[in-house]
Amino acid sequence: MAGWIARLTLWARLLRRDGLTLWFALRDARTPRWVKAVALLIVAYALSPIDLIPDFIPVLGLLDEAILLPGLIWLVLRLLPAPVREACRGRAEAWLAERRAKPRMWLGAVGVVLVWAGALGLLAWGLWVWLQR
Repeated sequence: MAGWIARLTLWARLLRRDGLTLWFALRDARTPRWVKAVALLIVAYALSPIDLIPDFIPVLGLLDEAILLPGLIWLVLRLLPAPVREACRGRAEAWLAERRAKPRMWLGAVGVVLVWAGALGLLAWGLWVWLQR
């Protein structure tokens, strides 16, 4: 049991580091623009203080953090040129060693709020159309 917990703790630590690696890659001039665009979406969501799927929803609430987010981070790390990935990973490790806090990206929170507002707007519009029949 202790080995399983240690592996899970290591995986979470590496995921945190890799998320920060993408954050630094966004600021690196050597990162291709199309990779920056994909990384921006993932980093904005990962560092957002608001989740797209709230954690209090059973199973689905943790699904994005447990499966979707790690998979997307892994994919974008593979898209980064190796020298950029290694340099940004070193910066992320130094950041964690010094500050032990993750940065916040309010752009992600704005994006999540806009997605929910759009979904609610579409729902309200559909309900309005349905009630007008």
